[in-house]
Amino acid sequence: MAQSAQKELMRIYELLLAAFGPQNWWPARTRQEVVIGAILTQNTAWKNVERAVSALRRANCLTLRRIHRTPLDRLAELIRSSGTHRVKARRLKSLAAWLQRRFNGRLEGLFALGLEGARRELLGVNGIGPETADAILLYAGKLPTFVVDAYTRRVLRRHLLLGGQSDYQRAKALFERTMPPDEPIYGEYHALLVELGKRYCRKRALCEGCPLESLSHDAGL
Repeated sequence: MAQSAQKELMRIYELLLAAFGPQNWWPARTRQEVVIGAILTQNTAWKNVERAVSALRRANCLTLRRIHRTPLDRLAELIRSSGTHRVKARRLKSLAAWLQRRFNGRLEGLFALGLEGARRELLGVNGIGPETADAILLYAGKLPTFVVDAYTRRVLRRHLLLGGQSDYQRAKALFERTMPPDEPIYGEYHALLVELGKRYCRKRALCEGCPLESLSHDAGL
């Protein structure tokens, strides 16, 4: 089963890369911007995050140290476009305060703990769940952990690689058991799955013209 899953996962990756090309994720100028964007993108479209990031940049507030010093109401107003902006402002403040207290504000201290240690630390921060933690570790920390989102689970389910009730950890383990721990491939693969989900593998599947149309799948799942 593991060998067939590995073959299918690599085939999906190759087809998506050939169809869409490199996605150049994460679209950010600094590692701190990646971390901030990972929180802002929770439950919203990336275009809304881009507007929030631009507002933070104009206000010279696009670092965790600046966020730590910015009043909560002011921060919430700056990121209003990201949706649930007050919740996300509190989460950003919580992360910034934690990083300052735990690692003197330096992401290097966090990532120096290695994948398992850094992931455990992040999951202890208010508002940081598995998807956000893995996005931070992969795209900011350059550590080989696979990011699973709703698009990923939908594609795996429709291509009969994952059961309908499978949780985050099971979907993540499928990739990490069957593929070598390769940070660039993990990052590119996740980005390609997001692009597939936006274009074709929507809640109502658009299979015609999909790069994976020739593979075994069930669009009704």
